[in-house]
Amino acid sequence: MVDKLVTTPHLFYDGSCRLCQREISHLYKSLSRHFVLVDISDPSFVGWNGVTRNAMMQKIHVWDGVEFLVGLDATLYYWDKTHLKLLSQLLSLPLIKPIAGYFYNQWARWRVQKSTACDTCSG
Repeated sequence: MVDKLVTTPHLFYDGSCRLCQREISHLYKSLSRHFVLVDISDPSFVGWNGVTRNAMMQKIHVWDGVEFLVGLDATLYYWDKTHLKLLSQLLSLPLIKPIAGYFYNQWARWRVQKSTACDTCSG
């Protein structure tokens, strides 16, 4: 028998990041219908299903019930379940997605560098 918790979609977010916190708060009603929301900044969180907390702090992660989606793919996946579906579809277009991915990766790198003073983000 497959564990229901493992097959349920999970959205792993950094509750210590003000931007992440604001976005999850804004989308909470829609997201909570589709995902188990996991704040990875909680000191008791060490990782999940083979992915470390440190890896999840680098880029947002979504467990879709089968596999992990990371970074822009994770964001587009959970936006697709909210009122941001149209934006998700737009950013998924073949000519736009590589550009959006580039900017997401730059932002994620900046966020981690900015957070190096933060024990939560660096460990």
